[in-house]
Amino acid sequence: MFDWTKKIFGDPNEKELKKLQPIVEKINSYEPDISKLNDEELKNKTPEFRGRLNKGEALDDILPEVFAVVREAAKRVTGMRPFDVQLIGGIVLHQGKIAEMATGEGKTLVATMPAYLNALNGNSVHIVTVNDYLAKRDRHWMGGIYEFLGLKVGLIQHDMRIDERKKAYEADITYGTNNEFGFDYLRDNMAVRLEDVVQKGYHFAIVDEVDSILIDEARTPLIISGPSEESTKMYQQANRIATRLQKDVDYKVYEKEKTITITEEGVSRIEGLLQIKNLYDEKNMNVQHHIIQALKAQRLFKRDVDYIVKDGEVIIVDEFTGRLMFGRRYSDGLHQAIEAKEGVVIARENQTLATITFQNYFRLYKKLSGMTGTAKTEEEEFIHIYNLPVVVIPPNKKLIRHNYADVIYRTEREKFKAVIKEIVEVHNMGRPILVGTVSIDKSETLSRLLKKENIRHNVLNAKNHEREAEIIAQAGQGKNVTISTNMAGRGTDIVLGEGIAKLGGLHVIGTERHESRRIDNQLRGRSGRQGDPGSSRFFLSLEDDLMRLFGSDKISGNGIRE
Repeated sequence: MFDWTKKIFGDPNEKELKKLQPIVEKINSYEPDISKLNDEELKNKTPEFRGRLNKGEALDDILPEVFAVVREAAKRVTGMRPFDVQLIGGIVLHQGKIAEMATGEGKTLVATMPAYLNALNGNSVHIVTVNDYLAKRDRHWMGGIYEFLGLKVGLIQHDMRIDERKKAYEADITYGTNNEFGFDYLRDNMAVRLEDVVQKGYHFAIVDEVDSILIDEARTPLIISGPSEESTKMYQQANRIATRLQKDVDYKVYEKEKTITITEEGVSRIEGLLQIKNLYDEKNMNVQHHIIQALKAQRLFKRDVDYIVKDGEVIIVDEFTGRLMFGRRYSDGLHQAIEAKEGVVIARENQTLATITFQNYFRLYKKLSGMTGTAKTEEEEFIHIYNLPVVVIPPNKKLIRHNYADVIYRTEREKFKAVIKEIVEVHNMGRPILVGTVSIDKSETLSRLLKKENIRHNVLNAKNHEREAEIIAQAGQGKNVTISTNMAGRGTDIVLGEGIAKLGGLHVIGTERHESRRIDNQLRGRSGRQGDPGSSRFFLSLEDDLMRLFGSDKISGNGIRE
């Protein structure tokens, strides 16, 4: 909202927080009495709450006492007592809104209070995370709180059988990834026997990293498919022809739009190579489509940026999270075109048997809420698509991270030289450094440059994501240098080692700006958690994709480093 409207009408976020303050005070008023209860008495609160709901009380009526009970259970089971700002986050989630909370503010603990409250009326609650590791971690980390209070907790993992999935969905609270929940929905709709249906309703979902799942991946279709009968020879032939065509003569590439068009010269050349009279004849439309896909594979999709080749298979890299998207394939023959380009076995194109987008799947829930460190910038979209307003929760401790201004260089070579210089300087101070890159390729380039300087470091990208939690857990220790793609250990805290705060905390370096401002904010947000000191700086060059495609021609020489 514009500043002048805030002056006249007041900040709507501040107004929202003020409305929630009396509820927080009510929760706090229960604490002295509830802390005196022994374990058995605390556990008996669950049947008591359920009885009150059966007699006609609403969830909102019992919320203050319920939250106080979960806070006490959390204290006894995990040793963590939710702060007042975490209570506010929990209320916001229960109200079916998005709680924007900075990195390190304890979102995982926040979810326990609304999840327990909404499970009391017998409806299952789904807690959605971005990967199997986080789902498993959160289930075991927070699951003890629910179990202490007598609720059942389920976990969905990628390699589970139908009977295991069914049992997990029968629990009061079920943890899993957006992919697993979505695919289970599709499989349920394809099930022939009733006993093969695993899910039991869509009542309340709490989506962690909600921006990633509901915005970045919103239109990504989940597809269950079977092989079609089409031959794979056409892809190899199209690939051979594409390699013989000349850019800007036979075809034009539009990088920004990710499209390719064939010129009149190109049409003549293709007709000559294939010995056909008219490329635009109806019977040749399929040929033309395959050649355009082959050209896209060669000119617009880069290895170790858009995909990797592992064990003879082309695996897509998610541009927003930097993670490998196992089981996902590009559609319309593009994946086969990339397989032909890379010389790996070409899989037959699949025909779709069942499909749904995340956007449509999550709109099935009667109540939806979410948490993330970066949502306010997309609030309009959240409201328009999901009717989800965003409430920014203040940090428990004031943010003292220093964000330096961006520095811009003419060439990528000069930029990387400056990045290495900054890493060396900060490293010599004894501070840990997290370096964010936009692709696997760039992370490996930077790694080679650091090896020349004899600086020990870890590389976290989709090629070695198995060590993600371990690498991130060590990233805040003295003098550690961690290079990461957009993954940046989402959901995993970077805890500072002993004495690091006195040296200035974690320094974050961004080596490029991302098209989505939120991705940059997420990277910055790894530093300065819970009142820790920290700093961040972005290094850019006019050769960066974003600058090259969206405006380096508009930038004058002023302020650009030589």
